Amino acid sequence: MITALAVLVILLMLCSLALHVFGLPANWLVLALVAAWKFYQPETMTWNFIIILGVIALVGEILEFVAQYFGGKKYGATGRGNIGAFVGAIGGAILGAPFFFGLGALPGALLGSFGGCLVLELTHGRSFDEAKHSACGAFWGKAFGMAIKISLGVWMFAMSIPKIWPA
Repeated sequence: MITALAVLVILLMLCSLALHVFGLPANWLVLALVAAWKFYQPETMTWNFIIILGVIALVGEILEFVAQYFGGKKYGATGRGNIGAFVGAIGGAILGAPFFFGLGALPGALLGSFGGCLVLELTHGRSFDEAKHSACGAFWGKAFGMAIKISLGVWMFAMSIPKIWPA
């Protein structure tokens, strides 16, 4: 019975990683599933392990935003342009979610980051070429940040399997 439940939890964790594509908090769901397993089988892991996973999930969120910020900065985005990129990424993910069975959230976030930075850089009085260059930086920073966050989620998943699988 415990093996079947462990397989179910591991499969749920694996499926939750797919939520990254929809712009949903997949790493936090992995953390919640591992914490639920800790309550069910307390001897399989320590609370320190749960805290470590929580820190990894938090670091993933922070690095996603930091990568977008520095991507824009590297390409010349102003503070205003970076705010536009953050807001645009959230808005783009929300607006893109209804398309392609929810898969539109990922390109929506990337394009929203680009568009938000572009618009606010243009209203800041920059030329179109400068604004476009800054927006490209925000786009690639967001893409790199998402890749970091997804890879940290996979790492959380891989670290959790030995703790959940019955010995």
